[in-house]
Amino acid sequence: MNRNPEQSAPETFETTSLEQTYSLGHKLAARLGQGDCLAMIGPLGAGKTALVRGIAKGMGLADERIVSSPTYVLVQEYAAKTKIFHVDLYRLGDPGVEIADLGLDEMLAGGLVLIEWADRGSGQLPPTRWEIKIEITGEESRRFTLSGIHQ
Repeated sequence: MNRNPEQSAPETFETTSLEQTYSLGHKLAARLGQGDCLAMIGPLGAGKTALVRGIAKGMGLADERIVSSPTYVLVQEYAAKTKIFHVDLYRLGDPGVEIADLGLDEMLAGGLVLIEWADRGSGQLPPTRWEIKIEITGEESRRFTLSGIHQ
């Protein structure tokens, strides 16, 4: 994958365990950096937070066990080689207003932004970003489709 989302063709990855999902996140971390946004879309239990744990570990976070879904706080920060902003849009009431209040531009200027439930972003996400759609294909198996978005 090229680091530039606007030049990316979709890639598909299959995992069959939680460990493989962490490993996929670790591999994706090598492709991400400051100023990047990864928008994650998938149902409850698809593995969004597990993917974030793998990315955080791959970005040098000392203990990925501190990564948890920021559903109630909306944003968590993790100190890694590149600061990670872990955003969860699941509980937003008015995405248009609340996303603007989060300060995504400032987060992008200072680190890597990983967004769970990005489909609730209502057109308020960065126009150039990575998007990963997660499908549950079995009890522990998942299909991840990664695309570059440029609107």
